[in-house]
Amino acid sequence: MDRETRPAEASEREKEPMRKSSEGVAAASGDSAQGFSCAALAFLIWGLSPVYWKTLSSVPAVEVLLHRIVWSFFFLAPIVALEKNRGEFISALRNPRILRTMICTAVLISVNWLIFIWAVINGFVLQASLGYYITPLLNVVLGMVLLRERLRRAQAVAVILTGLGVLYLTVSLGQFPWIALSLAFAFGAYGLIRKMAPVSALVGLSIETLLLFPPAAGWLAYLYATNRGAFLHMGYGIDLSLMASALVTAFPLLLFTFGARLLHLSTLGFMQYIVPSCYFLFAVVVYRESVSPAQITTFFLIWTGLVIYSADSALFYKKNFRFS
Repeated sequence: MDRETRPAEASEREKEPMRKSSEGVAAASGDSAQGFSCAALAFLIWGLSPVYWKTLSSVPAVEVLLHRIVWSFFFLAPIVALEKNRGEFISALRNPRILRTMICTAVLISVNWLIFIWAVINGFVLQASLGYYITPLLNVVLGMVLLRERLRRAQAVAVILTGLGVLYLTVSLGQFPWIALSLAFAFGAYGLIRKMAPVSALVGLSIETLLLFPPAAGWLAYLYATNRGAFLHMGYGIDLSLMASALVTAFPLLLFTFGARLLHLSTLGFMQYIVPSCYFLFAVVVYRESVSPAQITTFFLIWTGLVIYSADSALFYKKNFRFS
């Protein structure tokens, strides 16, 4: 809708990330080259991650997830133990409201990780790409339904195009794209609930892996004790790959956190499409997943919606927020 039909003040959900992303650029006249490089590298690592997860195709997806949680916790624990992060970490754990929120986000991010790992290992990278293209528009719908935010006209058009794309794919192939929608809903809900916990991305992920660590470590111990686990049973290559899941998970987050402080939100908004675009290219060019005319039509409708959504967002933030 037009700006006049919106509330006098933009919704908290739109303003909060604007505040956080502008902290490091308040005095700058534009995006930082260093920030752009760090953010781009983070998105590229995320975008190239299917190559890594494919190397673990011989390991059950659930076990890969368990290792991802455990090794990520071991990687993050020393970082948050530093004086700069320790206070925020301890304070969050002592706050019942924040802790309840982090329990919910921990469950959601683990579901998202599991579905994505399973999709890549089983040859559904194209659906994973579709899911992450849908996510930004799904966030708009969640904001409208749960936070009672009003859609601008361009946002409504973008959401309708996405809905038509998913509906067309379902009717044409007679198959519901559950992988794509599950990824989008899990990650969209994660992002929405995560905003309720006022902790940094690094500390937040550390708390989530801490909460998930006991059941994950216990499950892995059981698998090892019953000689059913892959770790230490399938060679050093698999062992090192499982341990490296911490780097694939946490390292790009560190890069993104640093880069986001030096970039405008509109820049990050456009850069986020690097990830599903990489997935799409890998699915079609590298892994030779079949692409039907119905899928092409669906992607075209969603891409059109994303162009409209991104252009509208850029104009909205340029009109309503000033960074320099």
